[in-house]
Amino acid sequence: MSRLSRIGLLGFVALVVLSGVALSAGLDKVLAIAWVAFGAMAGAAVLGSRGSESTHARKLVWAFGLASGAMITSAAVFLVPGAIGHHPEFGGFGIALGILTGFGAHTIGHRLMHLDVPFDHAALELTAHSLTAGAIIGLVYGNMPDLGLLLGLAIVSHKGPAGYVAAHRLQRAGKPASILLLPAAGVGITAILSGLLDLPSTGAVNGLVFGFAAGVFLHVAMDFLPRCELGGEIYEVAQLSDDAHHLLDKLRTHAVASTTLGGALVFVFWVTIAQA
Repeated sequence: MSRLSRIGLLGFVALVVLSGVALSAGLDKVLAIAWVAFGAMAGAAVLGSRGSESTHARKLVWAFGLASGAMITSAAVFLVPGAIGHHPEFGGFGIALGILTGFGAHTIGHRLMHLDVPFDHAALELTAHSLTAGAIIGLVYGNMPDLGLLLGLAIVSHKGPAGYVAAHRLQRAGKPASILLLPAAGVGITAILSGLLDLPSTGAVNGLVFGFAAGVFLHVAMDFLPRCELGGEIYEVAQLSDDAHHLLDKLRTHAVASTTLGGALVFVFWVTIAQA
């Protein structure tokens, strides 16, 4: 087993150990979200190492579209109103700060991809994203335990396509997909730890925190929109097929359909739960 694989296994063990902490602290929803995130990325990683290139591109569009549509809708419906409700101005500043921070972290992350480090760059970037997302999820659910599971599950839905893409790249580079155990467990590790923290119960602080969470998740969701353009991740996969341009043109219809369906599913689940 390679060094990176051992680190991945260590991340999985850490998640198992912290799961006991979450149970004893009553963080049931955080725990459920953590393991769904782990299962989504690990399961999608298995799928990412199989199939033809054209199949990869089509699956990628639907995975990205469903996840981004669900995330945008969930953040807009469940987080933005809460942030503004706690404090209109600080909530708004939090949303802006979250979007700008997400953009900054994403941009700096690409610079780090060029550094000479003993870890796989893709796994390193995914791990950083997972740890950050987990910390925010833990803070939100730890301080608003009445939130339903739907929000958290929609937020981590992008872990599936992220794992799919990473595994596909690792396969082409001849590297083991077991590296992805660490980022798969990353959401749960920081979500459980941050879920144990109690924020000051003031409207300004809560507005800022929940606004920041909404902004970060909106940035991530918009970044995952399946753009079928030259130079993007969809194109990177599609160009390996025999007729890349024709395939990209067809995939644009799938991109619109998948994002619409992702948002619609959140609405349907919300209506179903609200009427239950």
